[in-house]
Amino acid sequence: MTEEFTKLFKAMMEQGQEMARAFNPALETFNPKAFEKFFPTMSKDMMEMWFGKTFNREGLDAKTRLLVTLAALVVLGAQAEPQLRLTIRHALEAGATQREIAEVIFQMSMFGGVPAMTKALEISQGVFGEMEGKA
Repeated sequence: MTEEFTKLFKAMMEQGQEMARAFNPALETFNPKAFEKFFPTMSKDMMEMWFGKTFNREGLDAKTRLLVTLAALVVLGAQAEPQLRLTIRHALEAGATQREIAEVIFQMSMFGGVPAMTKALEISQGVFGEMEGKA
């Protein structure tokens, strides 16, 4: 990165933080990992109600919707780790298999790159291990 770009990016981040504080001062200390621990996984019925049957009655089921969400988060790369962990847990709860989750992640290497895929696979392995420990 050039020095000019670094300065621009820093200014943009500072403006974003200032805007967040203006809208909601509590957002300044928001910790996504703490939220993840507070609300680790919705039940399959809850996901179907909110994401499958309420917003799109004749469309995608919760499992498919979560696999699509997973694909988008993989392309975002490591910046979405808490969201990836949560989505993987939700997809498993909605009936996705570990293989289906891995296939979605592999497919996204074409769009997000191999580093994003590798990071997502590492995250998914951690979630799979956590979920097996609870079974």
